[in-house]
Amino acid sequence: MWRIALKMLIGDRAKYLGLIFGITFATLLMSQQVSIFIGLLSRTSNQIRSVTEAEFWVMHPLVKYFDEVVAMPDRDLNRVRGVEGVKWAVPFFKGLAQARPDAGKLQQVVLLGVDDATLIGRPKRMVLGQWEDIRKPDAVVIDRDGYAFIWPGEPLKLGRVLEINDRRMVIVGICETLPPFLTFPIMYAKYSDAITVTPGERNKMTFVIGQAQEGIRIEDLTQRITQQTNLQALSSHDFIWRSINHYLTRTGIPINFGITVTLGFLIGAAIAGQTFYIFVLENLKQFGALKAIGVTSFQILRMVLLQALVVGIMGYGIGIGLATAFFTATEDVPALRGFFLPWEVAAGTAGAVAMIVLIASLASIRKVFVLDPAIVFRG
Repeated sequence: MWRIALKMLIGDRAKYLGLIFGITFATLLMSQQVSIFIGLLSRTSNQIRSVTEAEFWVMHPLVKYFDEVVAMPDRDLNRVRGVEGVKWAVPFFKGLAQARPDAGKLQQVVLLGVDDATLIGRPKRMVLGQWEDIRKPDAVVIDRDGYAFIWPGEPLKLGRVLEINDRRMVIVGICETLPPFLTFPIMYAKYSDAITVTPGERNKMTFVIGQAQEGIRIEDLTQRITQQTNLQALSSHDFIWRSINHYLTRTGIPINFGITVTLGFLIGAAIAGQTFYIFVLENLKQFGALKAIGVTSFQILRMVLLQALVVGIMGYGIGIGLATAFFTATEDVPALRGFFLPWEVAAGTAGAVAMIVLIASLASIRKVFVLDPAIVFRG
């Protein structure tokens, strides 16, 4: 019976390929869009993840996510350090600046200031140069994608000069960091330089980062810091999800991607359902002949489900392969760097495809169940 079912399926080549195309399209669209959605949301907190040493972040109570900063007085650093259970705490600056490269146009950049003494807050990987050089006067380190954005097509080179808010700065290093949500170049400077080159304000310190002492639960410590300083203290994990949730609830990103994924599911179900229904209708005489020779409705159901299973596996395999090939081919594209196909997305897409296949097969099997075997003897 299995062989007969497969011969019936493959025998109509046009509908067989149409079914596979419908499942492939749905698989590709759903897996690719969900993966890009996850990658896009992860970018909203990548600058928090890049500071691997920090277990907690302290900020102004009005701050809602990483890209929204409210400066604090410098004395708040000592207040945080004075809380029992804090192993160490250092300042961390985050702001936007205007950079004018040599013989180039004005470019907005993300300026991050790391602790002068320890350089805590810097990413680990350097592409060119070394981090100790940032201690030189008027020195900055730029991320590789930002360098390519400011000087497109030019080789990586140290010693380039640019002006940040009318102050001359020299690039002493090029680093590799996690891509940001906004495609602005990222520049690192000493904390003392970062607060100097930014526009004058009474307060400049945007964050305090630190670690807890051995045996101290980070949740207990952040609660203690909040109570004693009246500042907002969050663990790195909580701050990451605070930033992600802001974009989930305050932007149209989830709705737009949700509509695209839903359309992919509906279009795949419509194409597969309609094609499979027509396939069954055109093979009613064959199913009638099988019922006439004693094949039960349950056996025919198994045949139809086998056909749907073969189509589903073929379409899903091709679709998920195309999605994987897309992310592999674009892994070096700055705008898509860091995007990949998580196994959870592949598994979820497989479940959605199984649902599409089940809907398509059940929508057409009713015709076979009520089929009169005498149809085979009619003209």
